[in-house]
Amino acid sequence: MRGRRNARSSLVQAVSLRPATWHPCLDMGHLHRPSSRTSHRNLPHVFLLFLFVGPFNCLASYSRATELLYSLNEGLPAGVLIGSLAEDLRLLPRASGRQNQQLLHPERTASEGNPPLSFSLASGGLSGQYVTLNNRSGELHTSAQEIDREALCLDGGGGAAWGGSISIASSPSSDSCLLLLDVLVLPQEYFRFVKVKIAIRDINDNAPQFPISEISVWVPENSPVNTRLAIEHPAVDPDVGINGVQTYRLLDYHGMFTLDVEENENGERTPYLIVMGALDRETQDQYVSIIIAEDGGSPPLLGSATLTIGISDINDNCPLFIDSQINVTVYGNATVGTPVATVQAVDRDLGTNAQITYSYSQKVPQETKDLFHLDEVTGVIKLSSKIGGSVLQAHKLTILANGPGCIPAVITALVSIIKVVFRPPEIVPRYIANEVDGVVYLKELEPVHTPIAFFTIRDPEGKYKINCFLDGEGPFRLAPYKPYNNEYLLETTKPMDYEVQPFYEIAVVAWNSEGFHVKRIIKVQLLDDNDNAPVFLQPLIELTIEENNAPNAFLTKLYATDADSGEMGRVSYFLGPDAPSYFSLDSVTGILTVSTQLDREEKEKYRYTVRAVDCGTPPRESVATVALTVLDKNDNSPRFINKDFSFFVPENFPGYGEIGVISVTDADAGRNGWVALSVMNQSDIFVIDTGKGMLRAKVSLDREQQSSYTLWVEAVDGGEPALSSTTKITILLLDINDNPPLVLFPQSNMSYLLVLPSTLPGSPVTEVYAVDKDTGMNAVIAYSIIGRRGPRPESFRIDPKTGNITLEEALLQTDYGLHRLLVKVSDHGYPEPLHSTVMVNLFVNDTVSNESYIESLLRKEPEINIEEKEPQISIEPTHRKVESISCMPTLVALSVISLGSITLVTGMGIYICLRKGKKHHREDDNLEVQIPLKGKIDLCMRERKPVDISNI
Repeated sequence: MRGRRNARSSLVQAVSLRPATWHPCLDMGHLHRPSSRTSHRNLPHVFLLFLFVGPFNCLASYSRATELLYSLNEGLPAGVLIGSLAEDLRLLPRASGRQNQQLLHPERTASEGNPPLSFSLASGGLSGQYVTLNNRSGELHTSAQEIDREALCLDGGGGAAWGGSISIASSPSSDSCLLLLDVLVLPQEYFRFVKVKIAIRDINDNAPQFPISEISVWVPENSPVNTRLAIEHPAVDPDVGINGVQTYRLLDYHGMFTLDVEENENGERTPYLIVMGALDRETQDQYVSIIIAEDGGSPPLLGSATLTIGISDINDNCPLFIDSQINVTVYGNATVGTPVATVQAVDRDLGTNAQITYSYSQKVPQETKDLFHLDEVTGVIKLSSKIGGSVLQAHKLTILANGPGCIPAVITALVSIIKVVFRPPEIVPRYIANEVDGVVYLKELEPVHTPIAFFTIRDPEGKYKINCFLDGEGPFRLAPYKPYNNEYLLETTKPMDYEVQPFYEIAVVAWNSEGFHVKRIIKVQLLDDNDNAPVFLQPLIELTIEENNAPNAFLTKLYATDADSGEMGRVSYFLGPDAPSYFSLDSVTGILTVSTQLDREEKEKYRYTVRAVDCGTPPRESVATVALTVLDKNDNSPRFINKDFSFFVPENFPGYGEIGVISVTDADAGRNGWVALSVMNQSDIFVIDTGKGMLRAKVSLDREQQSSYTLWVEAVDGGEPALSSTTKITILLLDINDNPPLVLFPQSNMSYLLVLPSTLPGSPVTEVYAVDKDTGMNAVIAYSIIGRRGPRPESFRIDPKTGNITLEEALLQTDYGLHRLLVKVSDHGYPEPLHSTVMVNLFVNDTVSNESYIESLLRKEPEINIEEKEPQISIEPTHRKVESISCMPTLVALSVISLGSITLVTGMGIYICLRKGKKHHREDDNLEVQIPLKGKIDLCMRERKPVDISNI
């Protein structure tokens, strides 16, 4: 035990022990020290022990409660020894010799009558999750659940409470994490209530991590050296102490920055960016580097994020002109508004810091300011009034560029005015088309060669040749109008389309031989006509929707374009006359909806037209076709064509023969309409072909074993979820003659019956009883005697229907002995009847005095002649023939005896003959069909004991 504790001392350490007789308020220095080597290392843990347990135990009196403190690293595998409660409680040294034996060998002492020590957690709970306790030795080990200090003590604050067998607590110090256990030591004479605290030591198993992957810091460009800026979102490390974040660094300092780390009173470290050089946004406005956080573990773990340092602008640049002076020339005949020059200054700052306004210096005379207008935003100088003859020939314009908080930049514009000796040509327009404020309005549908205006070209000097031409692009032509001179007609050259180009700007230019020219600007605005019909994006709009849709379901939004403008280009939407009433189309938005629920099984495809109509006069329209396909949903169960099915099958039907087809349909389509059939019951006998629906029997069917079968067949479709239905199938087996009659009595060919000689004629002697497993005519049995042997075996007769054997004539002295009747039992099966035979043995005697003699007779194979004679059918001529043949000997005998009494004798003879005729009539009515048997009959001995039947 001691060796194992030394082996685990680096990972698990027992820090202190407070025995039952120890009082913390009386003896603060009485601590158990496992070894002198570890006493100094245990001082922090001893302090932690007193910090937690001291304040509570100072109020307690002497008790048998004990507290132990262990410490171990997080993340240890299962089975690591934490400590031995028996050893650390010092139970071994205090026990007597007999008790020591009990502690060392609890099984031996238990057999001797002394109960062993038992260690157990005070109650159930989380004990099996983190630690395991050996209830015999008291050893604590780590369990299969790995201890993660960060998961257990994530809150890092609060005190500890003993609420159960195991609980988790963290000390006020963020470095402490305790696992609390309550342990009972039994039996009563060794009772201890031990409170165990296990301090979980942190290991460096977590790397620092920044909360965001990209961090931005803005630094003003005028920040002085050593400016400190806190970097928000510092790295987080769940580990504590030296394993937490210790330092930060940059991967690239760019020679302009460095990092510093400050720690507050809570131990949190915040990185600070320090400016180490002069910044200039205009030189470089952004620096990108990688910030790295490093913990103090061994080896250390790292975390990184992208740090973007943006340089914010300040107003440290003023407007600046590239040139200090510009020279400009203006003709004296220049028109008002003619641009003279443009000045432009540059400010390298951004935003409001770079806003520039232009103004004249106060040195510029007011007359010059009135002649030349300066735009304070753009810096454009324009001629603001007509140049008169008294205007100075040279003007000096001093212009200032003003920036916020800056000294204005200065530029000088020297303007020279050149007087014009000759007057330029004049252009006099006379408009034919509608003209308003210099804009000519034409309809786009105007024909070719539509006149627009006449232009008269004049030379004020009257001595120069003037050329006139049209400047600009467009379907226009300027041509001389003959026979007049200097008259020109402006007209169109081809049809114009508002949708192609709605506006044109052209100029009529007059140029004299001296190079002076004049230009007249003409603006042509086309007026739109309703010459375009709306156009759908697609002439065929193909849509799909699942069946069983919600009412007013959205289908699509129609969109048609109209190249016309204004009201002529506004499009309204309407359904065509072939559209069903339950479809709705919003005329403004073009949203197409269906107001009712669609059923694919009722109708799968809809095809109708929609119209797009503009608001022109007259309106134009276009038509598109909507093709809506209703998609199938699995909303129909498979349906059998019959409620139930019945099949008639002959028995002995071959295995896997086709019994019948089970027809089933499913109104759904595709996979939803795929149907699979299966037999729900008796699937060991019957099987169904899923594809064809053919029902088959796996084995041959025997009606005698079971005459009918009732099956339940389930049809399941391929939908999700699948739907199903069932049907009842009745299979009735038709009988065939496959079973011969079975003789039940007599039970053996060796049995016999004693018939007394005094038995009266017509009395029943015995019977033959047989059954047939078939049904119908196949089970109708007929009995007949096909062989006889004995003194007078014809004395016995069998009823063909009942099988009763009766005595026909009185028995004589010569009839004593064994009579053997071979009885054939035949059915009326089709196409060929089946039969069985049985030997009926009748022993005529007063008594049975010698059974062995009778049995010897029975054992002999009888030589019985089988009657091959076909049975006679009972018809009238046969009766008369039999009657005449049998009556003639009697009449002859009677005529010899008494010739005198012919009439009487004849009458008596006729009477006797009639009686005999009745007997033969009864025999003819009971004629059996006798089938000749070839060969000898094997009479097996089955029963030798005679059967006694009393005469009735």
